[in-house]
Amino acid sequence: MFEEINAYIARYADFTDQEVAIFNASLQAKSVAKKAFLLQEGEVCKFEAFIKKGCVRTYYLDPSGAEVTLQFAIENWWVSDIASFHEQKPSRMFIETLEDCEFFVLTPETKEKLLAEVPKFERMFRLMVQRNLTRMQERLFQTIATTAVEKYLDFLERYPTIPQRVAQHYIASYLGFSPEFLSKVRTKLAKTKA
Repeated sequence: MFEEINAYIARYADFTDQEVAIFNASLQAKSVAKKAFLLQEGEVCKFEAFIKKGCVRTYYLDPSGAEVTLQFAIENWWVSDIASFHEQKPSRMFIETLEDCEFFVLTPETKEKLLAEVPKFERMFRLMVQRNLTRMQERLFQTIATTAVEKYLDFLERYPTIPQRVAQHYIASYLGFSPEFLSKVRTKLAKTKA
């Protein structure tokens, strides 16, 4: 049951069997149907969830009410609103399942208990946050300093399975494009490959 998440944590530290057992006991298994909200704007985020199966989208509403996709998350990724989770303040985001999903969930209480019992997990979560911040910084540079075609090609290279799993208008939103503009970018690429 815990094979994927145990393999994931093993990349960050050498945990003993007892430490892994404590970690596994801290997790709550949860199944969520497609098109369900894990979090909505204004709610306080009560989870950090490891995705065992499925695809999730995180987004917010801009001032005009348009959805702006911030992230896609798939198997072996974590999903949460880190600021809302740690500060227990209302979220500005929505987290929605795009497929039927299975998660392993930590609550603020179970995470704090885990960190107190097995301090090695502090390092693991710190490294995860550092990796996430690095990726966000790369995305910021990508948004500012590259062409539309370069943005789309980078997306395809980094996330090769996501285009087959999510609607094109979500990808357009993630890239900061209109769906029509993304269609033009894809047409242009198709012509250069022909």
